[in-house]
Amino acid sequence: MINLSAAAVQEIIRLQSKQNQPNALFRLKVKPGGCCNLCYVMQFDSQQASNDQVYNHGQIKVVVDSQQLNYLNGLTLDYSEDLMGGGFRFNNPNAKVACGCSNSFSVGS
Repeated sequence: MINLSAAAVQEIIRLQSKQNQPNALFRLKVKPGGCCNLCYVMQFDSQQASNDQVYNHGQIKVVVDSQQLNYLNGLTLDYSEDLMGGGFRFNNPNAKVACGCSNSFSVGS
């Protein structure tokens, strides 16, 4: 399961509207990189692949490649603003180590 806070849902809707993609799927994945070996990637996608897991959050459909669920299952995505600006925050129960910016993580010990 992938969870979105109400603030994350509102920000995703705002970004869809800004990019003129109101019906786009919200794809969440990981790729090698960052200071802790893995980093999160968020993008809009027009296509759902046959191996995608879909999570419905009101107007938002989150899609995750089934092969990446071991990295992302149980993740909660939030959005908050502070003096430095706004940003998405990841709370991932699978992360053994996370960078201070929360955008990079590792599942190893």
